[in-house]
Amino acid sequence: MIAGYNTLSMGTGRKEFNPKKERPGLEEYIREAGQGTLAKIGGAENVDECVIGNFMASRFNRQANLAAFFPYVDEGLRYKPAIRVEGACATGGLALMSGIKSVLAETAEVVLVIGVEVQNTVKAIYCADYLAGAGWFKNRKNGHAYFFPGQFSDRAGSYFEKYGREKTRQALARWFRNAIENARLCPTAQEFHNTVHDLEGQAKMEPNGKSFVDHLNIFDCSKVSDGASAIAIVSQEGLKRCGIPVSQAIEVKGWGQVEEDITKPPADPTELSTTKQAVKNALAYAGITRDQIGTAEIHDCFSIAGLMCIEAIGFAEKGKGADFILEGNTSRTGRVPINTTGGLIGWGHPTGGTGVHQAVTILEQLTGMAGDAQVEITADQPYGLTVNMGGDDKSLVSIVYKKAE
Repeated sequence: MIAGYNTLSMGTGRKEFNPKKERPGLEEYIREAGQGTLAKIGGAENVDECVIGNFMASRFNRQANLAAFFPYVDEGLRYKPAIRVEGACATGGLALMSGIKSVLAETAEVVLVIGVEVQNTVKAIYCADYLAGAGWFKNRKNGHAYFFPGQFSDRAGSYFEKYGREKTRQALARWFRNAIENARLCPTAQEFHNTVHDLEGQAKMEPNGKSFVDHLNIFDCSKVSDGASAIAIVSQEGLKRCGIPVSQAIEVKGWGQVEEDITKPPADPTELSTTKQAVKNALAYAGITRDQIGTAEIHDCFSIAGLMCIEAIGFAEKGKGADFILEGNTSRTGRVPINTTGGLIGWGHPTGGTGVHQAVTILEQLTGMAGDAQVEITADQPYGLTVNMGGDDKSLVSIVYKKAE
């Protein structure tokens, strides 16, 4: 993978965001991200195929057939194969997998992949209704008004009951602090302008089920975001065609792509079992252990999801994720820096773009191009890992990367 590009992650928190003023549309985000990557790879003539990932533009933007926007990005993409993929919050990861498989199938040497979502088009309660489509919608009437916060609040409640509330709440507050501090180092992050001094104190606000959900507060949640990310997936020949040195590329070493039954509740709400299987597959495919991972981008749509993902990867035993976080292991100077540009809570969660943004962040970290957000990548931990989750642990894509040599 080469030539990553991120637009701003736009929404509440950004100084530029004003819900009463006209903002960029879906097509503008697609065009900016696509052109950003094309400019780095020598133009549209070097592209063989295109993939765009988007979850719910047909509801948020009343727009479908998004693959047909590629010629709008650049006229040089006219008449080239393009597809749109969807898998809820794992849409970006699935777009990456589509590009990877095209290169491996030798139908393309260079695939342009874009992930995009524009969600600040409706009020929050309607947004929650649209996002509920990532779960089994037949449960919508019986679920919480804020459907997915309610789902993960229930998981948090079960986790508190099984492993203890106080320390877990402290760890979730630390997770928020790490996310915002990392986002402040990334100019495109939604929380880049955040100036709150006592982040952990803010995040310890007691949840109130009468106004939101029972076990999570608003700081435990990723925000509604507009944004797009793009990256090019290339073969060895494609790398040469684009004229990009190997030092600016990362190699895909393995992946896990798995699905769970969307109609069934989790067998154990304190465990992300589908995430666990996807990561297990990815590590086995790459032939590495989790101890060789130097940095990871994981799907913290909610802080409790981040903690449980730590356990699913195996960085901590079940019930020990809070200790792992509070000991500083996930901070940018810790054992394995997590979400170095803020993750979903700090950088933002434009649903269809998140998986691609994760890959862009790993590309920048492993090639030393992350700017102020750069962390140290050591010789004994040279691998990057992404975990992109769709729905309530239903659609999963996990990918292992290493700097190309």
